[in-house]
Amino acid sequence: MKNIFLFGLILASVSTTRAQEISMYKTFGGVRFEKDSTALSTRQVLMLLHDKPTAYDEFKRAKVYDNVSSVLGFTGGALILIPVGTALIGGEPEWRLAAGGAALILASIPLNRIFKARALNALDIYNGKVVSSRIKPEFYFAGTGARLVIRF
Repeated sequence: MKNIFLFGLILASVSTTRAQEISMYKTFGGVRFEKDSTALSTRQVLMLLHDKPTAYDEFKRAKVYDNVSSVLGFTGGALILIPVGTALIGGEPEWRLAAGGAALILASIPLNRIFKARALNALDIYNGKVVSSRIKPEFYFAGTGARLVIRF
């Protein structure tokens, strides 16, 4: 009887520990954060990470990249929309604005990827994961041959 009670107690503590994790799901062009099947905003995640300073600092750095990426993407979209709207109403469109907007959107993509990587790293620190869930390829060049080693 004691063994069954002890097993139940251990199972309950493991399940509550697992339920406290914050998970991040990548979506097209963004991310979604969840804790206990409840969607969280980035501001709420930042408030939850306040308990662990290293995770909090990493997520704050990630949020900077997210903000810059959002501003560049929005500005680029607006610059593309202006000439397209002008062309639709029959005016003479300024296609250099559209090219500049496309350049801004392309510049926002790597910043968005940096945000996702740093946010995932911060969540790994918060959740207590030692090994990151991302693939980190490592290149080795030795002697006369070259080899590629991928470690998980």
